[in-house]
Amino acid sequence: MRSVDLTAVTWRKSSYSNPDGGECVEVSDDLLAAAIWRKSSYSNPDGGACLEVADNLPTPTPLVPVRDSKNPNVPALILPAAAWASFVTAVRRDELPGA
Repeated sequence: MRSVDLTAVTWRKSSYSNPDGGECVEVSDDLLAAAIWRKSSYSNPDGGACLEVADNLPTPTPLVPVRDSKNPNVPALILPAAAWASFVTAVRRDELPGA
């Protein structure tokens, strides 16, 4: 399993953390802040099945964020780059079950 170097990431305490010092959760928006989103070429041009992908992240980041272009404010799905590549290959070959 590959790991991502998070030493340069800016962390902030989550608003859901306990103010008394317990239950401290830190989050970072750096990964998605660096994302440049583009609509997938496989999205439906008539407004349906719209998928956006950000594949511009720095090379050491083995992750690919994916989101719904119709609702970009909901959390993105972050996939390992290898899983994204396998998904794209399956779409190109029309190998998705139930598609």
